[in-house]
Amino acid sequence: MLTAATLKALQVYGIAIVISVLVALLIKMMVSLTGRMEKSKPADIPTGTVCPVGLGVPDEDVAALSAAIFVAMGPHRILHIAPSSHGWASGARAAQHSHTPGPTGRGPR
Repeated sequence: MLTAATLKALQVYGIAIVISVLVALLIKMMVSLTGRMEKSKPADIPTGTVCPVGLGVPDEDVAALSAAIFVAMGPHRILHIAPSSHGWASGARAAQHSHTPGPTGRGPR
């Protein structure tokens, strides 16, 4: 009544169903375990004084940046906010935009 091809197809479908159920159970178990791990301990919210702000930076900007950093990184303390030196960047920019041909240091090609 059933041919060999039909029996083989039913076997393949059966194996696929079993593997799918096993994978679904594994995913369910992993989700429940990671959910328990996240609920284990609430994070401590840092408290303290605000660091001194450089001249010309409005307090609203510092508050907005601090809130954005807190959301992105979690409960970490911001120790210092100050402008940084960009000397290395201007030197690299000048080297890139130089129009004088010269040796590149790589040797002949």
